[in-house]
Amino acid sequence: MVGGDRRVRITSVKNPLIASLRALKAKKAREDMGLFLVEGEVMLREALSSGLVPRALLSEAETELSSSFPEAHTVPRSILEAVCDTKTPQPMCAAFELPALTPLADAPDRLAALDGVQDPGNVGTIWRTADAAGFQGMLFGEGCADAFSPKVQRAAMGSGFRLPAIPAEPLAPALAELRSRGYKIVASALDGGDFYPIPDLGERFVLVIGSEARGVSDEVRREADFLAKLPMRGRAESLNAAVAAGIMMYALMREREGCR
Repeated sequence: MVGGDRRVRITSVKNPLIASLRALKAKKAREDMGLFLVEGEVMLREALSSGLVPRALLSEAETELSSSFPEAHTVPRSILEAVCDTKTPQPMCAAFELPALTPLADAPDRLAALDGVQDPGNVGTIWRTADAAGFQGMLFGEGCADAFSPKVQRAAMGSGFRLPAIPAEPLAPALAELRSRGYKIVASALDGGDFYPIPDLGERFVLVIGSEARGVSDEVRREADFLAKLPMRGRAESLNAAVAAGIMMYALMREREGCR
């Protein structure tokens, strides 16, 4: 539960507000309360500027950001250490309402899709890179790290507030629906064809990135118009999922812009 006196100093981890914010480390609590935690001043400012709804702020000292929150409290570092996911937390954190998920029916034209990508750092980095490259949304298939976990959002560095998350579980039927609406689907696969020359995907497309361990699933492979891999010109057998996704996203956007 988030609520109570709006401007008191809190010193006990047993305080009801602190207990509720500590619980936000778990996905079920985030879903039940409709809240997630954002850590650090830079990320808090990103969340506010992106239009997320603020609920409760905790900070070690008085801050000008307090006026943006219906509830703001000063706390000792021990409280931040108990609430935050990081071992050495920044001087402030805050609860925000979870952003509304975008339904598949309202998906934009350029999408990245995750098929079982479990590492939160990879998920957040792909999200951030998709935002930077000019993609417009992220499809989350089954088996992925939770989009609004603290680790994912730290790696996304604010892109998780701007680029919409689109639930797509299971992923294969979602891709089939998008194909029926004119999207081209390209999936990264170690046994796929060479990514270069870059396939012409038109204006509406989805780039699918598979799990770190097994790649894209058989069901997703069957929905792909192209299975593609980056050439390994050295002795490395593969690339980190987020690195491969970044190379492909920028290349696809360059191809799209060059074909206009």
